[in-house]
Amino acid sequence: MRKMSCSWAFLLLVSPILLASHGLSEPESSIIAPMEEAEQEALYLVLQDLVGKWWNGSELYPDPCGWTQIQGVSCDLFDGLWYVTSLNIGPIFDNSLRCSQQARFNPLLFQLKHLRSLSFFNCFSRHQQIIIPSSNWKKLSGSLKTLEFRSNRGLVGGIPDDIVQLSELESLVIVENSMDGELPTELGKLEHLKRLMLSGNHFVGRIPNSICVSSTELLIMDLSRNLLTGPLPPCLRNLTSLLKLDLSDNRFDGSLPPELGRLENLTLLDLRNNNFSGGLARSLNGMASIQDLLLAHNPNLGGSLEETEWGNLRELTTLDFSHAGLTGAIPEAMAALKKLRYVALDGNGLTGSVSPEFASLPCLGALYLNGNDFTGRLEFPQEFYQRLGKRFAPWGNPNLCYDIAETAEIIPYGVAQCKQDHQELFSYAARARARTEIWMTILCSWALFRVWTQECGGSGFEVTDSECILEGSSVSDADL
Repeated sequence: MRKMSCSWAFLLLVSPILLASHGLSEPESSIIAPMEEAEQEALYLVLQDLVGKWWNGSELYPDPCGWTQIQGVSCDLFDGLWYVTSLNIGPIFDNSLRCSQQARFNPLLFQLKHLRSLSFFNCFSRHQQIIIPSSNWKKLSGSLKTLEFRSNRGLVGGIPDDIVQLSELESLVIVENSMDGELPTELGKLEHLKRLMLSGNHFVGRIPNSICVSSTELLIMDLSRNLLTGPLPPCLRNLTSLLKLDLSDNRFDGSLPPELGRLENLTLLDLRNNNFSGGLARSLNGMASIQDLLLAHNPNLGGSLEETEWGNLRELTTLDFSHAGLTGAIPEAMAALKKLRYVALDGNGLTGSVSPEFASLPCLGALYLNGNDFTGRLEFPQEFYQRLGKRFAPWGNPNLCYDIAETAEIIPYGVAQCKQDHQELFSYAARARARTEIWMTILCSWALFRVWTQECGGSGFEVTDSECILEGSSVSDADL
């Protein structure tokens, strides 16, 4: 018994050391500090109004910043107490909190004074429409950096003007909702904004000048899939830090401002499905970093590809100018852009020949040229046709043909084989004449033989190129 007691005493002595060395001690958060009481109560009520009255946070999550953390809720220490810093509601993970059909905003949301990130994903359905709170955003002006509303089809109305009070906001994402109205004219007050994404709504009107006058730190601006109108503001030139500009699927018109060329850091420009006009007007020449250049389905854009200095766009990988009303030829410099992966020029009025240099582009995986007026021969190797397959689209060019060996396994789809050239025709004519002369000789010999046997009794004869001559008698081609 004495030995057993000593052993237990030893274990009791060393166990705390072993537990500490293996990280098995209690979390520091639960030992050092509790959650601020008013903050905890506000959190419970905010979540209950979103998730449903059945949700009892105090029982389910008595320590929301410690042992019983809530999925989508993050906390941080301030003055020795825990406060909520991030709130993400919606079915992001299997155990994420999901909104009920009666979800609503609780005003206590604005009492979470250290909130840095607020996100609602697929939270408000079509069954019950709701608007973004129009006031109290100033209470979060010192902390909130990210505000997101994604895929909320029941979220309607406009962007409240009070949102511009969020002076520290860096990311405003309002995507795939049912919101409408004009963009706030003072949106540019968000001077620290780096990401502005408002796509997939029903916003109308013009782009406020304030956006590109004050929000000079913008990296991403996505206003696509709305009902925005008017020309692009020239002040876009101020957004020199911009990396991505997506204005596709709107109703913009007018010419492309030459100031776009000053966006030297831009990697994506998407202006598809608008009503721009006036050609390219050298507005793209300064975009040395551009990778994706998309202007398709602007039927009145017009102009020529030769207006652009393609040699400056060495980083270009995706080019989509289909159905843009373009004319003229494809510049040779375009076929020298070694990083090109996708080229779509279909549905225009382009003319001239197709450079065989496209086959030397190592990354090219698609080349759409259908529906133009290209002429001449396609002089690509078999490997090119094999690599691209039907992603090479030359059809719909009546005067374009291919010249390829008869033993070729793959031919370009929708293009006729070229007619034989003069040398081939001359060779063919020579062979045909030789065959004719042989047959004429045979026929003449047969005719003379018959005459000789029937009339001349075997007397001699002479044959020339034009006719068979018999002594005292002549048998010409007509007689045969």
